[in-house]
Amino acid sequence: MTSPHLTFASDAEAIDASGAISHWREHGWARLGAVASNETLAALRARADDIMLGRVVHEGMFFQSDSGTGRYEDLAFGRGWEGPSLCYRKIEKLEVDPLFRAWLGNPVFERVARAVIGPEVTLYRATLFTKSAEGGTDLPWHQDGGDFWGLDRDPELQIWTALDDVPLESGCVEAVDGSHRAGLATPLGGTIPLRVLLDARPDERSLALPARAGEVLLIHNHLWHRSGRNTTGRPRRAFTVAYMDARTRCVRKKRSPRSFMRVF
Repeated sequence: MTSPHLTFASDAEAIDASGAISHWREHGWARLGAVASNETLAALRARADDIMLGRVVHEGMFFQSDSGTGRYEDLAFGRGWEGPSLCYRKIEKLEVDPLFRAWLGNPVFERVARAVIGPEVTLYRATLFTKSAEGGTDLPWHQDGGDFWGLDRDPELQIWTALDDVPLESGCVEAVDGSHRAGLATPLGGTIPLRVLLDARPDERSLALPARAGEVLLIHNHLWHRSGRNTTGRPRRAFTVAYMDARTRCVRKKRSPRSFMRVF
């Protein structure tokens, strides 16, 4: 138990973290198994909805709504909170919420993060990615790192929890197996440019990673991954946490450098 509200799936203590880490190192992704209990999932789903609907408010959170067309290229930036809605595609700074903070600091994640990163672990971001029952927004091929992130070194480890069942039809994670080993496609990072996509032809090598509610994936930041729209008519919510070495520093120049929270 990580708090009075959050508990593990019954077999979470038997998780083979070392096996999952070995697979993650080789393939850029791995299945950690079912970690969250049904009670934990219900609490996190309810809290996610409460945050999106404005029933729970935390200062400083980041919101981005779905595009009206479902196309990533049509997203609006910089608007933040736009009123109660279940059509926010991305909510960041979930670490300020006690329930999400408890989940990202749970002992199973700690075991993985310390094994990969070392004894001192900080948080880059804790993010809810949702695809609403209305369809959500496409997320194109991308990598989570590069100059855009404004760090002196790229984080490597993301731990992703499915809060709902995530079949292919709801926009599950799709990846190019092993693509992390080639490093960044561009120094900037983020969305893979068209000229690179035309050469690499990732659609031909796309591997779908469907997940059941409560299941956890390990994802390498440099792994090429994407997700499509949700056609199930049910919400698809996932909580992803980027952990990093506590020695990592923010190097952005336009604003004051960020400081990062120690996790464990």
